[in-house]
Order: sequence, then C-alpha cells, then structure tokens
Amino acid sequence: MGIQRIESVTYGVDDLDRCVRFFEDFGLALVGRDDRRATFETLVGQTLHLDTEPDPSLPPALEPGPTLREVVWGVDTREELETLTALVAVDREVTVDADGTRHTADETGFGLGLALAKPRPLPEPAVRTPNVSGGVRRWNESLSSVGRVRPLRMCHVALNIPKAGREEAVAFYLDRLGFRATDIVKPMGTFMQCEGDDDQHNFLLCHRPDRAGHNHVSFEVPGFDDVIEGGNHMIAQGWQEARRLGRHTVGSNVFRFVHAPCGGRVEYAADMDRVDDSYGTRVHETTPPHHIWTLRSSRDTPDDSHS
Repeated sequence: MGIQRIESVTYGVDDLDRCVRFFEDFGLALVGRDDRRATFETLVGQTLHLDTEPDPSLPPALEPGPTLREVVWGVDTREELETLTALVAVDREVTVDADGTRHTADETGFGLGLALAKPRPLPEPAVRTPNVSGGVRRWNESLSSVGRVRPLRMCHVALNIPKAGREEAVAFYLDRLGFRATDIVKPMGTFMQCEGDDDQHNFLLCHRPDRAGHNHVSFEVPGFDDVIEGGNHMIAQGWQEARRLGRHTVGSNVFRFVHAPCGGRVEYAADMDRVDDSYGTRVHETTPPHHIWTLRSSRDTPDDSHS
C-alpha cells in the first residue's frame, strides 16, 4: 500500500534540557537520553529525536535556530520501500543507514526519510461518552479530569515552503511518494493524505509565508477534554500558547498550539475528519477561514465585576 504514517521526526536543538522538559510536559515518553540527544515515543511507537549535533549527512537546516531537520515516513512492506526509494533516487542522492532507513531531501531541501513502519498496537483510548437530550449515553457516571494527557500519535506535519517552485514541491510527494491531495487552497497550500491513513491530511506544504521553515507537528489525543487539559497543563508549566483553542475549518479538528523550544509549534488535535477516496480533491480558489471557531471570553476585558 505504501506510506502508512509519520515514523519519526528529528529536530536540531540548542538547549537539550529545555526541550526535554517541554516534551515531557507535553506527554511523550522519554525512552533515551545522553548529553547530546534525547528520544521520545508516542503510544504507537513513533519517535521524536532531539539532537544538539544532528548527523552531518542530513541536509542543511533551512532556517536559523532550532528547527525540524528530517521527517521519516513509515512504509508497510520492504517491496514498497524499495519501489519508493527507486522513485526518489531518480534525481537525488539517497543514503541508507545501519537500520535500513533511507535518507534524502525533498524539492525544498527538507530532510526526508523512508523506513519500514513499526507500528505498536494502540491502547484503547479513554474516549468520553457524551450526553445530549434525545441521545443520552452516560448514566450514573460523573466525569473527572483526564489526568496527564498522553498523545496517541503524530498525525500530521506542516512545513512552510517558498511560493516559487511550490508546484514542483507538491508534485514530488504526489507523484513519487503516493500522497494524494485532499484540499488545495490556492493562496495558502496543499493538504495531503498518505496512502495508509484516513485522516483528512497527514501533511501540509504551506506556501503562504513564502519561505522555507518548520510550521508544526500535530499530535492526536483522544478527545476535546484532552486538548483543553493538555494545553492548560503546558501553560501551567510556563510554556507559551501559540493560538487560542479552536476548531479548524479544513480537517475540522479541535486544536491547541504551543510554541516549542525546538522550533515551530506543536499541536494537540482531536476529532479530525476521516476521509476515503470518494472525498476526492477539493480545490479552494480563496482561503477558507482558518477556524470554524476559537475561544472568546468577556473575561479578556478589564471588567470582571460579573464573574
């Protein structure tokens, strides 16, 4: 079938201690650490690497400071891995490391990897049962805090690209790596889905900033409460929220973004649209609103006399 998921991401960082604290607060599991690098895992076995001295074989960073250096995509079979490697290697160098991961660069210059996917069974998430008049589903059961939020998986990556060459940048993923465009927003970017996943998008190339750089990595959590409580916990730990709680228009997921010391932002996401081939490709001549809604409150004003 081809690419199934994000297998790993690697960041080049300056302050390893601070970045480790960030992702521990975020809810990922620290599985390895030394003076130079650290590795975290999601519940399904994807890895996030923080490295103060990224491998010199990686493509050069495309922006100053800490940033995302490579995205490795997980492929379902060795045969598919060889096929995709051959398609990529037509016009660029591909190296193979000791564990068989292929490393190269995409059209923009971002580090790109291909590896055999090693999925781990997902524990059954504690999804909350909603109540609504006419459809009551929860009886004699009170709710409490979800506790520490633990992201289920990395669900999508968003990268910024220059406007010049954007068609070639997108075509590389569509024509060689088997992604399909789900929503093309002409003034902004292209949302893409990999073959083995049913999220509305797993990848976004965004040309609106007209520069190459890291935008964000998104992590799925079980539900709305996890998005809210996870964000609240990050704020309580001193991290800076990047965008108000809201629900996206494209993809429909509830979101909460936090600035990351490794560069870019990370997102808690829940309830994204799932789509199959019948969804087709939706082309937007103008940019839809970024969100259906975001949190607003009269408590933002100085007058709290009615609180």
